[in-house]
Amino acid sequence: MIDLLLAVRNLLRNRRRSLATFIALAIGAAAILLFGGYRKNIEYTMHTAYVRGGGHLQIQHRDLFLYGSGNPTRYSIADYQRIVDTIRADPELGPMVTVVTPTLQFGGIASNFSAGVSRTVLGTGVIAADQKRMRDWNEFDLRLEAPPFALAGAPADGALVGQGVARVLMLCEALAVADCPRPEVTEQAEQEALPDDIAALAAGEAPAAGPAKTAGGAPRIEVLATSPGGAPNVVSLQVVRAELQGFKELDEVYLLLQLPQAQRLVYGREAPKATAITVQLQHSGQIEAARTRLQALLAETAPKQPLAVLDFRELNPFFVQTVQMFDTIFGFIFVLIGSIVLFTVGNTMSTAVMERTVEIGTIRALGLKQRGVQRMFVLEGMILGVAGTLAGAAFALASSALINQLGLTWVPPGSGEALPLLLRVWGETTTIVGTTAGLILIAAGSAWWPARRASRLVIVDALRHA
Repeated sequence: MIDLLLAVRNLLRNRRRSLATFIALAIGAAAILLFGGYRKNIEYTMHTAYVRGGGHLQIQHRDLFLYGSGNPTRYSIADYQRIVDTIRADPELGPMVTVVTPTLQFGGIASNFSAGVSRTVLGTGVIAADQKRMRDWNEFDLRLEAPPFALAGAPADGALVGQGVARVLMLCEALAVADCPRPEVTEQAEQEALPDDIAALAAGEAPAAGPAKTAGGAPRIEVLATSPGGAPNVVSLQVVRAELQGFKELDEVYLLLQLPQAQRLVYGREAPKATAITVQLQHSGQIEAARTRLQALLAETAPKQPLAVLDFRELNPFFVQTVQMFDTIFGFIFVLIGSIVLFTVGNTMSTAVMERTVEIGTIRALGLKQRGVQRMFVLEGMILGVAGTLAGAAFALASSALINQLGLTWVPPGSGEALPLLLRVWGETTTIVGTTAGLILIAAGSAWWPARRASRLVIVDALRHA
């Protein structure tokens, strides 16, 4: 206790230098924690978005993820409803699960016959009511409202498309898609692209009519797909809405429709199948336990089907890469600020040693051992570290609370929806404790070398130092 009081008094002897070091530590700690809060917000926001869209776990054919992009229906799950019912009825999985729902993914060609345009699409058949329930998941208490799901309550032939699909199929006006310019094709270019006789006929034709619409005013498109055996089939869909997807590549192929309609399109009169069974859990911490139980159930329920259970991180490597990138940036910032703290505290202690050389010689002559001198300077560095980092943590908590009230928003990677921009500092005990403890250790460690040098001063040389 006496050593601690003496160290405090020594720091107060040169208030200006101690204050400058204290401020540097506080700013450094606050900067690290504020960026850590920003990093956590990104992680939690993306985590929530992926779990809402695709659940925590998916049961798939073991080759679908790697080889199914070309022909997903080749790797479908037979008798999927039995698996779904088994999962729902299982006493161990029941308390963990919020939603269990099948999905069917397929490739096809969507066309707007009246406009004479078509494009390839990646269709997904879902049960709209289940997808709506999945959008309510919010384990991290983010300030998010479940976005409206237009397919819920839509007719049996209803569908959603990406805004890129709507743009190519000339549906922007019918679907009220903003910022959707029409392609600039000049009359001269059209005439040059056609043979003379056809161009002459085209010149006498009336302008093409708009897209076909239902009685309610929604446009219709035709979708062509093939069964696993190669037989073609076509259905007419009512497009109820165009939604912006996070990636342009996905936005230009995105098609979402009701599962029964997708199954009729792909399988016709054959027994319907699914390409995946999505499982959403109450908490993300239950993933491993749920995966283990699911694998045991699949071995009993579908022993002849080569099925695998993948979690959302495996299915979305972009999420893992983004989190790793921000972890690397956070580590770099910590090392950078830690280096500044190291040199700042070290410089402060070195200056103190030079100014107190005679004092060091005096107390050494009075009988204080080298270890005592070293402990005195290390304590001074540690006190600066504790005071600075605690003040920085308090400032970070106050600043984050203020910023979180400003209502700032941002669009996360892979999303087309603006979300609240929050700094998640409060409640992140691991980040706060790790940052403050790390900076305190750096501050104490940077004081060690000047303290060691002070403890090794020759008493006679120190006493006659001017």
